[in-house]
Amino acid sequence: MLTSSSPSPLDGLRFAFGTLTVLPVRVHRWDREAARGGMLAAPVAGLVTGAAAAGLGLLLLVLGAGPLLAAVGSVAVPAALTRGLHLDGLADTADGLGSGKPAEDALRIMKQSDIGPFGVITLVLTLLAQVAVLAQLYGDSWTRGAAAAVTSAVAARLALTLAARTGVPPARPEGLGAAVAGVVPVPGAAAVAAVCTLAAAAAGTPCGGYGTVRAAAAVLLSLAAAELLLRRCVRRFGGVTGDVFGALEETAATAALVVLALGH
Repeated sequence: MLTSSSPSPLDGLRFAFGTLTVLPVRVHRWDREAARGGMLAAPVAGLVTGAAAAGLGLLLLVLGAGPLLAAVGSVAVPAALTRGLHLDGLADTADGLGSGKPAEDALRIMKQSDIGPFGVITLVLTLLAQVAVLAQLYGDSWTRGAAAAVTSAVAARLALTLAARTGVPPARPEGLGAAVAGVVPVPGAAAVAAVCTLAAAAAGTPCGGYGTVRAAAAVLLSLAAAELLLRRCVRRFGGVTGDVFGALEETAATAALVVLALGH
């Protein structure tokens, strides 16, 4: 719903949860101002998603399940809370990038309902990597596994905040990509990134100095991986789409988990 009044922080949260999760949140505004607040609040949606993922993983461990099943549960929760849209976006983006077609044809391929070989391979490898890392971390320590689930989810949505920054164009005139492309001022995106990185570092302090550095590095390197993909997509497609945002989210989540697994 469009409105000329100034959006409240609650409008931004509604936008974030209403577009990035399937939680029953009604989006009252669908304008650029609300989209700006929503993209700035995207890591909050990631925090809730990550907490739910960690909660299921820990519950399975308490009930006697092994680290592998706990990892599968933690990976399944974000997929369920987004109806698999981010995974679908990852697969569609992989098909578009791998097609070798001009931008217009690649975008048409991405809109098709089927998944091609590039998409299937990318999905399988991404999910395997996520499950493998979380199984390793849950096996090492329940706390580290749960913290990794939360950190990766926040980093994943933080990548969306940065991708929605000023200067990043939409590839199409319609869709979610067009609604949020370029809405976040660069200083605002940088401030949110700094807060999330510091929060991750603070959460890593129980694991000692190395844990603090590793947690901060997980966020920063996940953003670097997402930025590389973002620049590739902008060059290839002429801008971002909803599928690209999904691909950025899954790429950042996986990269964060891989970094968190190193050194164990």
